[in-house]
Amino acid sequence: MKRDLLPRLSPRSFFVFAFDLLIVAIAWLGSFLLRFNLSVPDEYWITALETLAWVLPVYGTVLLFSGLYRGLWLFASLPDLIRIAKAVVVAGSLVAFVAYLLQLSVAPPRTVMLLSPLLLIFLMGGARAAYRVWREKQRFGDLIALGKPVLILGAGRAGASLVRELQSSSEWRVAGLLDDDVSKHGREILGHKVLGSFDQLPALAEKLQSRNAIIAIPTGSAVERQRAATLCLRAGVKGMTVPPVADLINGRVTLSNVRQINLEDLLGREPVWIDAGPVRALLAERTVLVTGAGGSIGSELCRQIARYKPGKIIFVEHSEYALYRLQEEFASAFTEVPIIALIGDVKDAQRMDQIVRDMRPSIIFHAAAYKHVPLMEDQNAWQAVLNNVVGTHVVASTAVRHGVQRFVLISTDKAVNPTNVMGATKRLAEMVCQGLQQDAQSTAMIVVRFGNVLGSAGSVIPKFQEQAARGGPLTVTHPDVTRYFMSIPEASQLVLQAASMGDGGQIFVLDMGQPVRIADLARDIIRLSGFSEDTVRIEYTGLRAGEKLFEETISQDENLIDTPHPKLRVANARAVLATDVAAILRHIATTDATSRTAALHFIETWLPEYSRSDGTTVPIDETSTSDCPVPALHPQSA
Repeated sequence: MKRDLLPRLSPRSFFVFAFDLLIVAIAWLGSFLLRFNLSVPDEYWITALETLAWVLPVYGTVLLFSGLYRGLWLFASLPDLIRIAKAVVVAGSLVAFVAYLLQLSVAPPRTVMLLSPLLLIFLMGGARAAYRVWREKQRFGDLIALGKPVLILGAGRAGASLVRELQSSSEWRVAGLLDDDVSKHGREILGHKVLGSFDQLPALAEKLQSRNAIIAIPTGSAVERQRAATLCLRAGVKGMTVPPVADLINGRVTLSNVRQINLEDLLGREPVWIDAGPVRALLAERTVLVTGAGGSIGSELCRQIARYKPGKIIFVEHSEYALYRLQEEFASAFTEVPIIALIGDVKDAQRMDQIVRDMRPSIIFHAAAYKHVPLMEDQNAWQAVLNNVVGTHVVASTAVRHGVQRFVLISTDKAVNPTNVMGATKRLAEMVCQGLQQDAQSTAMIVVRFGNVLGSAGSVIPKFQEQAARGGPLTVTHPDVTRYFMSIPEASQLVLQAASMGDGGQIFVLDMGQPVRIADLARDIIRLSGFSEDTVRIEYTGLRAGEKLFEETISQDENLIDTPHPKLRVANARAVLATDVAAILRHIATTDATSRTAALHFIETWLPEYSRSDGTTVPIDETSTSDCPVPALHPQSA
């Protein structure tokens, strides 16, 4: 195919090329003027003019083939300057070589050979930069003045990138930057001054009438980003943020990356690090079964499992609607992952046996449970016993019977020194797994214990958000009540990591970070919703039945053992025998009454660490049970 020897230039590119040749002439003659302090001897001036006749073609040829005329001056940037420098160095070297070959009687001074390329790079690069600034001023100058003032928190590379983009925005106008690095105070970034530290945000926002701020510290720690987000809320400023650098594409910050501050920013939790190798080895091409698959934790577990290309995921769920929604989600978002959606009650031994026998899973994640503390405390207490204790035994014993390699129970920090029925039944579910492990030859029983997760169904955060949307009040039980929080994806990833690490009998405890005061959380949600405490108030209602002021991660007779993962530890819990599990189930099976009283009597019989939040005891004659021996307390497991 015939090709043109010379690059084709558009009329505009030809004009730029001609302009560059004029600059070459100016740089060449100007270097002679500089060399001789503006007083060039006649013989050298003649040489300058005569040599220009071949210097221009040399430079012109190199520049023409360098690719400089494919771009637009409006978008000239560092790569264009580098391309200019390379072309000028090549052309300057050729000029010096030609001058040597010609053996001129009055040769150009060597200083000119060095000065002219440097001067040419400066003039060509400067002309392009000046044109870009002028054009952007013409296009955006009037719009920039009309934008909303915004303060940028962070005067590093991310902040500078945002300033550059905001300069061409019609919506925003940079009012200034803030940074905790004192050495940056008073300096300017692209014409905008670093006004002070983060702590000065309230005063500067008021002074500059800026009701918006962007946090631009993607490489900062979670604690630093949390502090900045909290300062925005406390100052009454609408806060936006650039995500952590790990979440940025190619690590570059652009205006499209900016999002509103959310609750996860306010928790200040570092991103979870997962050793993907063992998790992939556990899940890839395997059949995985998840009970409670339609719930908050169960559904996120399914999503995380799907990332590791399992052979098949079996959804087991009691709620038809929740199962349908999860099935529809996977049909659109995870089309490459085979799934089977099954309705089933974990208390139904026959159904569970059929599912495990037919599906033959390699691993079961048991997330099905009743978890709402107040709801399980009174009229539904015995149902909590049946679902959380008997249901766990049905699924776990079925796993053992059919040789499932791993069974993972999702537990809760409320199982530690429980003061409510839900927490007590989850501790008993843990004991069921510990006891079954004694006789399980081919199944590893693993328990993972963690606290509250952000946004789970029925949790405090969606409740607060709904109350704020209605105009309040936000109901908080006690001014000093605290809870541990983590995100649902974070908890689910750590569950998978624990499942890959456990070899049977362990209770893994997730590092939940620092506890969060619920009253502060309510205030933050009010501000995130665009209100103030003057318009949406907080109402204290008193602790509900079964609630604690604070949660614990281990009980009095447990201690924690470190693991290779910094956010996973193992609780060295009290030993449980298989005979204990049999006695627990016999006690349940032979209880005639199904009242709250019967449930509390059963719990107090088997959990010496359980203490009722109201301080009362259960009259024995109000329950009807068969003769069950009082359980012996076994020494702590090694």
